[in-house]
Order: sequence, then C-alpha cells, then structure tokens
Amino acid sequence: VQLQASGGGSVQAGGSLRLSCAASGRTGSRFYMGWFRQAPGKEREFVAAINWNSRHTYYGDSVKGRFTISRDNAKITVYLQMNSLKPKDTAVYYCVADSTIMVSSLYTPSAYDYWGQGTLVTVSS
Repeated sequence: VQLQASGGGSVQAGGSLRLSCAASGRTGSRFYMGWFRQAPGKEREFVAAINWNSRHTYYGDSVKGRFTISRDNAKITVYLQMNSLKPKDTAVYYCVADSTIMVSSLYTPSAYDYWGQGTLVTVSS
C-alpha cells in the first residue's frame, strides 16, 4: 500500500488548510486511515482516524472541535480539514493506514503498517 499526502503549506493563525491522502495498491476493502503529526523535537502525536465506512472517527485532544477527518472510498482518499489553526499545530503531518489495527491501538504510531511521506504545515502567529 502506498500513501501520498498533499495539501500542506503555510497559513496564519486562525486560518484553514485541507490535507488529502490518496491510497493505492492492495488496500483491501476495510481499513482504518488517519493522521499523525510530528513537530520539531517532539514525538509523533495522534491527530485523527476514521474507520472504513466513516461511521467512527477519533481525534486527539488537542485538535477536537477544530479538525475534521473524512474519507472517500471511491477515491481511496482520506481528508483532514483543519480550521482555527494555531502555531502549535505546526508540524509534519503523516497519513497512515492499516487493515487489522485494533481500536485500542489507533493512538499508537507503531501499530500502523503503512505511512505516507509527510506534508509540512506551518502556522504563523
């Protein structure tokens, strides 16, 4: 499975960005997709995840109410709409996917089999 993320860039605080991540290869019919981020000098942080039919979404505490994850299975693409961005949201954002992950492991980076290349989001004050 290959994941290609796009949509990063620079924005001022309070602004919005939308990240996209397209999956290709042997993705299977049911798999979680999500996002992690890593700021300079910090560990990777869980941002959001969504199950295969979009009925269940999960968010990290720091982004709840500001970010929205969604997916389009026809395009095998996951999106992350980021609103009310803050300077502390500055990080490299990574797309992830896994078909066998347990819900209890969604917040753990090492639990995901597939990672995208990352896209940089910079929020200035």
